[in-house]
Amino acid sequence: MKPDLLYGLATGILFGILLQRTEVIRYDRQLGALRLKDLTIVKFMLSTVVVAMVGTYVLRDMGLVKLSIKPMILGAVIPGGILFGLGWALLGYCPGTSAGAVGEGRLDALWGILGMLFGAGIYAEAYPKLQETLLKWGDYGKITLPEVLGVNHWIVIVAFVIATLAFFGWMEKESL
Repeated sequence: MKPDLLYGLATGILFGILLQRTEVIRYDRQLGALRLKDLTIVKFMLSTVVVAMVGTYVLRDMGLVKLSIKPMILGAVIPGGILFGLGWALLGYCPGTSAGAVGEGRLDALWGILGMLFGAGIYAEAYPKLQETLLKWGDYGKITLPEVLGVNHWIVIVAFVIATLAFFGWMEKESL
């Protein structure tokens, strides 16, 4: 097996273990997050973003990885975000947590996996038509926030890390 695939497998397993150990794949945690009563999932997601952001850019700056920036197309991002949010709200699982929940034996999460497969099939069938319409609306190209702001990426990363830590501190103070 290629080393890249092994790295992906190892990080995927580690991420799955973290999802399970932090209980973010539990339905009650998902519901608590959606009702803004339990922010464990928000903390987990922000922690994941911070670690990935720092790690990715350290590796990039060392020349060990090359980023593959995807284009910012509002016609794709906005409807996709709405569908993701509706699916999460209706099911009580997001795509990653539904797979983890099935792995723990919670078969109600199979609806999430079936929904993902069904949605992917519809998207694949509609893709040629979407390329001519929705996927052209609000196409800003391959941009990043540091490029838009005209600053070094570490300024944005450090600001995000500080904001995240401040948010965590506020959540602890407010006992959320």
